[in-house]
Amino acid sequence: MKTNNLRINQLSNEGYEWYLSYLDVLDAMDIERYSTFLYEGCVLIMNNAAPIEGKKAVLEGLSQYWQFFSDLEHDLLNIYGTDSSFMLEAVNHYKRLDGKEVSLRAVALTDRNETGKVTSVRLFTDTSLLYD
Repeated sequence: MKTNNLRINQLSNEGYEWYLSYLDVLDAMDIERYSTFLYEGCVLIMNNAAPIEGKKAVLEGLSQYWQFFSDLEHDLLNIYGTDSSFMLEAVNHYKRLDGKEVSLRAVALTDRNETGKVTSVRLFTDTSLLYD
């Protein structure tokens, strides 16, 4: 993960450390560790696709998405919001299975409940270059 381009961070120190650990797990593409961050009734929305509802379905969907590339690295630009509801603007760097490197601008909106579990993620990015 790259944090040297982070311009604005509105999270508390505790919230920011939590989010860095969350993104580290995503960059590692570790589905088992990622599951520990999710609320059972969480919802994932990617672009205009139908919402994926429930922890099990979210994990299955993410596992399928991760089959299209071998590496992922988040490059943080801005984080706006509070520790329970925030938005990340980032450039995500991917290595496709054919070895080609692709960088995509992305926005992710994340909500957490009172226990700190993720209840909702809405991800907006043009992923077409991952499949070309």
